[in-house]
Amino acid sequence: MSSELGSETESSTVSTSSMDADHITTSTRDPAEIAARLRQWLAETLPPHSDPEITDVKSPESNGMSSETLLFNARWNEDGTAVDHQLVARIEPPSTDYPVFTTYDMDMQFRVMRLVQENTPVPVPQTHWYEPDRAVLGGSFFVMDRIEGIVPPDVLPYTFGDNWVFDGSDADRHTIQESAIRATAGIHSITPDNQDLAFLQLRQPGTTSLERILNHWVDYYDWVVEDLPSPLLADCFTWLQENLPTDAGGDALSWGDGRIGNMMFRDNEVVAVLDWEMASVAPPEVDLGWMCYLHLFFQDLAVQLGAPGLPDMFRPSDVRESYAKASGTDPGDLTWHIAFAAMRHGVIMRRVTERSIHFGEAVRPDDIDDLIIHRDTLRGMLDGTYWSGVAF
Repeated sequence: MSSELGSETESSTVSTSSMDADHITTSTRDPAEIAARLRQWLAETLPPHSDPEITDVKSPESNGMSSETLLFNARWNEDGTAVDHQLVARIEPPSTDYPVFTTYDMDMQFRVMRLVQENTPVPVPQTHWYEPDRAVLGGSFFVMDRIEGIVPPDVLPYTFGDNWVFDGSDADRHTIQESAIRATAGIHSITPDNQDLAFLQLRQPGTTSLERILNHWVDYYDWVVEDLPSPLLADCFTWLQENLPTDAGGDALSWGDGRIGNMMFRDNEVVAVLDWEMASVAPPEVDLGWMCYLHLFFQDLAVQLGAPGLPDMFRPSDVRESYAKASGTDPGDLTWHIAFAAMRHGVIMRRVTERSIHFGEAVRPDDIDDLIIHRDTLRGMLDGTYWSGVAF
């Protein structure tokens, strides 16, 4: 859940008042050791006499809290000429780092990025190598090109002001939104009918992909809460199961973490789509709901703290209309899918905050549901009071 390839990066999809964003543990790996290991690995991976050198290994200034990202410069000989490369390694986190997710399928992410690159106009970084051997860097990893661009910030969120999204014009933000929606539609042009997506199918019970992805997140919830269940999240998943929509679109490649915080921009246009660790097969509305809700999450935070935010961005009615134009298909109602996004986000937030508690960066509250700072939003979604403020 991180955007990490450019000059401006973000920390995660969550920002909580109980954590110090400047002191969040994102990695325990040593950059000098990583550099030596990368050099040895490249020497064995590249043709003989390439003589690779590795310099400037670093984590992004505000790195994500799921898969680890390392930026580095590499130089090696190609046909007798020294060539410089700016690269990125996405690395499976070690289990000792209290990972956010149960598994990190780096091969899946690598394959999905290549699938998108080869079959759509959607911009993704050029992928180079996937390495399954965890002994090399302490986790499986893949290497891709570094892309120059800027990312809407998460800390503080772009809705709070004093950043390039907020300070731009209405026309700029409209371009950002439309470009993001077009990229999402492009991803959804990959379907089980035109590509083999079997490797992305979730092994869960259910007669539809929507049921299977919901059951996948129920399992994740069980793993996160262990022996400290969340009454609120339990109610959320009961509501989701009892209110499954019947108007969702056909199955497609689902990005899983589709939002502008996982996109890089130049001149307000998308130049890279990042972070594929939650990719699967699902109806397009799942990604659209996530895109709408992650903006609503930041917008709600801004309003709660007395800021105006950006209320005109990613309104569900606008997203549906723009997506229909970009894709040629009308998406179904997004209410359930926005709730699904908010409730998934609640479980992830619970895990991320538990992770900070593990590293001594946060204190466990008396009420376990206080780990979820948008708990009032979730309760309002369940009782219906939240929806009157959402532009459907």
